[in-house]
Parts: sequence; C-alpha cells; structure tokens
Amino acid sequence: MSDVCFGVMQGRLLPKYKGRYQAHPVGYWQDEFDIAEKLRLDCIEFILDYDDAYKNPLLNKSGISQICDIVQKTSVRVKTICADYFMEAPLHTSDESVSESSLSVLTKLINNSYLLGVTDIVIPCVDQSSLNSDEKTKLFIKKVKRLIPLIEKYEMNLSLETDLPPESFIELLESFQTQRITVNYDIGNSASLGYDPQEELQAYGDRISDIHIKDRLLGGGPVMLGKGAANFEKFFKKLKDYNYQGPFIMQAFRDDEGLDVFKKQQLWILDIIQRYYAN
Repeated sequence: MSDVCFGVMQGRLLPKYKGRYQAHPVGYWQDEFDIAEKLRLDCIEFILDYDDAYKNPLLNKSGISQICDIVQKTSVRVKTICADYFMEAPLHTSDESVSESSLSVLTKLINNSYLLGVTDIVIPCVDQSSLNSDEKTKLFIKKVKRLIPLIEKYEMNLSLETDLPPESFIELLESFQTQRITVNYDIGNSASLGYDPQEELQAYGDRISDIHIKDRLLGGGPVMLGKGAANFEKFFKKLKDYNYQGPFIMQAFRDDEGLDVFKKQQLWILDIIQRYYAN
C-alpha cells in the first residue's frame, strides 16, 4: 500500500456544511486536515463550489498559502480538486457571459492550483451539466481547448466526470488531442447507470487519473460500500491491468456527522485495495 494515495473528498469527515451532502465547509475546513492525519489519509480532494466561491481559499493567493501551511504541518496533501462550481455554471452553457466567466474562474483555479502541486482538476459533466446533446458537447470541446496550452505547461490534468457510455466518452477524449484531458472514474455513479466496469476500463482505462470510491443502487442513490450495484472486485481486478498511479478518493455514503460512517467504509474498501495493490 505504500505507493497508493488514499484520501477523502473534502468535508466528508466533518459535520455537513449547510446540510449539504457535499460542499467546501466554509469556516472550518482546516479541522479536516488534523482528522485526516489521524486516520492516516494521504490527501484531501478539495471542492470548489459555486455558492461561496469567493470564500474559497483556492481562488486567492493568501488562501493558497494557508492551505500550503496546513499541508506542511499535517503531511495531508491536496493533489486533486473537484470543481463542482461548473455543475452550476457549466463551461458549455448557452449563456455566453456565464460560459466566459466560468472559463475565467477555471483559468484562475489552474494557475493557483499549480502552486499547491495539484495534479488533477475534476470537471463534473453530470446531472444539470451533462453533455447530453451535440450542441453542448461541441461547445464544451471549444471552451476546454482554450485551456490546453495552460494545463500542458503545468503538466496538470483536467479530469472529466461524465455520464457518457464508454464509446462516447473515448470519442470525447480523443477530440482534444492531448493526454492532459483525462477521466475521473466514479465507481458508484457508473454502477448506478448500469455500466460494466470492464467495458469502461477497456475503453479508457489508461486515461483514468482520479478515482472516486462510492456505491449506489442501480438507478438510485448512495448507499454504504458493498450494499449497492458496484462490483468493486471486478473493477479493481481489471484496473490492475492499467498501472493506475492516481489517488483513490472516498466519496462514499455519509450521515450528518460523517466520521464514524467513514471509518467503517474505510476499513471495508482498504481490505479490497490491499489485495490488489499490496507490495
């Protein structure tokens, strides 16, 4: 397990922020690093929300310095960012002013994230930001292509989370003509959609750079790991074929407090990961 980076989605170890299932916990986000260190986690995947974005330390240099100080103190890194901001204000919205504003936010996020040593920024293209039409897909490609020189300069990935079937997803990836547009694979979301992990990995297993660990019911919501439609054994067995080097980020079911339910699922999934990734 020494080569595996195992972490958690920001806020999952803390009481819910404003009752949300997932959010950047404004005002007490610092507390999570000490908890993560005690749980021997390697990293926290930061969240950039649309609401309260101006309060997020990722978008200003003093905030970046504060994150760096906490990382140095706890040795819990920030390698990846989940940019939920772009679910509310998609790059591919038909409102050009919103789209250009989002592109500006993402540019700033990339520049600031480089100072943290971030490897991946996850761009969610699901739910209200789904690429569910040719028009939206073409606009998304057009906007993201403008950022390729910047991410190639920083050797940083824009990791796409989509609800596309494997054939459509690999076609999207190939349209960018760069290895810096990669895949964020969410185990639970794919299971909920009824996708076969072996087929998905065969299509783009070598392009996955960030993995979210979650379980969901088929066509339904999140449940405790092992209680839903996700076939974890099948997924991890096939993943071994691709020499995956990225992080495993716990985004699993949570309750209002978050900590005890996390610990139970941490033990459950580490048992599986160790079987496939132990030295």
